Order: sequence, then C-alpha cells, then structure tokens
Amino acid sequence: MKMQVIACNQLSLELGGSRVLDGVTFCVDEGDFVGIVGPNGGGKTTLLRVMLGIQTFDSGKVSVFGKPPGQSPEKIGYVPQRLFFDRSFPISVRELVLMGRLPKKSVFERYNAVDRACADEAMHLAGLETLMERRIGNLSGGELQRVLVARALAGKPELLLLDEPTSSIDPEMKTTIYDLMAHLRARLKGNLTMVLVSHDTETISHYVTKMVNLNVTLNLLQGFENH
Repeated sequence: MKMQVIACNQLSLELGGSRVLDGVTFCVDEGDFVGIVGPNGGGKTTLLRVMLGIQTFDSGKVSVFGKPPGQSPEKIGYVPQRLFFDRSFPISVRELVLMGRLPKKSVFERYNAVDRACADEAMHLAGLETLMERRIGNLSGGELQRVLVARALAGKPELLLLDEPTSSIDPEMKTTIYDLMAHLRARLKGNLTMVLVSHDTETISHYVTKMVNLNVTLNLLQGFENH
C-alpha cells in the first residue's frame, strides 16, 4: 500500500481579511504527480507555502510525511516561480546546484565528495551536462528553470514542489520543462512524489497522474477515483 505523503483535511486560511483557502481536502500518495491548476489569486502558491511549513493556517489539518508541515525539510525540494538575483554575480551552474545540498549541512560545513556527486547526478537528470560551468547570468529562462530543478534534486528529496516553473519562460520552452518532469518520473521510478502548480490545464493534463482545480475551494478533476 502506498504511503500518504500529503494529507489536507478541511484546510482553511484567511489573509488580510479575505478567505484564501476554504475547506481544502485532498491527499497525495507516494509516487503521485499532482497538478494544481486555477486562476491567479485562487490560493495555489499559498497552499504550497502551507505544505512547506512557512505559512500558518486557521483551521483544518495538514500533514506532510505524517508530521505537521515544516518538520521534514530534508525530504522536500522546492522550485520557485522565479529566482531573484543579480545576474552579474559570478556563480556557475554547478555552484548554484550545489546550494541544494545546504539543508544537509551544518553551519560553515564545507561541501564534500558526496555533495558534489549528488549535484552532478542532479545536473545529469536535468540535462545540464554541457552547462555545468556556465555563469548563471548567461542562461536563458528555460535553462535557469532546469538549474532550479537540479538544485532541488541535489538534496535527494522524496517530495518535489514546483510553483509555476514555466511562468517566466518562452511558450515554446514550456513543453521541455514538462517533458523533464516526465523524464524524472520515469528515471526515479516512483521514488519521487511531485506537486506542480500551473495555469496550463490542458497541457499538464497529459503529464500528471492526478489534477485538482483550486479557486479558494478545491475540486478534484482527474485521477482521484479511488479516494
């Protein structure tokens, strides 16, 4: 029987006097690839923040790996919508991906051979072999998103949360990011659970195993027949 990775039961949250999430109930099982779609302001990013343990909520119950959110950070990788940084900063793809190992390190502990091997493996999975030494300021939007995926993978997560990873790249590059997600599922053979926030309902329906629509309240769209 598959382990339940995320469980939300009647999750509700208000921000600034407005209801952002209302009675959200669903679960994510080990190996699932869940797509969360819905309009801007519908609560998608807020829901991810709850899962990460960086956003408190008013009522309901949420568990991640059987614990309250925020208590299993070593098991979670996160890919933000965009990375705000000085593009002139002299850091390479390899160095940025290595930062994905920081949650595994103590303060001031140096990277070791295991860290470098994990970073190399993550870059290989993300198809970045030819870009390892390139400065991040010289990357395209699609290449940078692949680097952010690799950074998250370098920490060897069991759960990967992706917040609209195609929002800042050219339309023709979006499919390559979704193809990367499919590649990861195939290569990691169910050992990685993924939750993807996206506006591309029609496109991601061909990639995900389950999909929900979130607009403050949540509707199950596909793949939840057994729940």
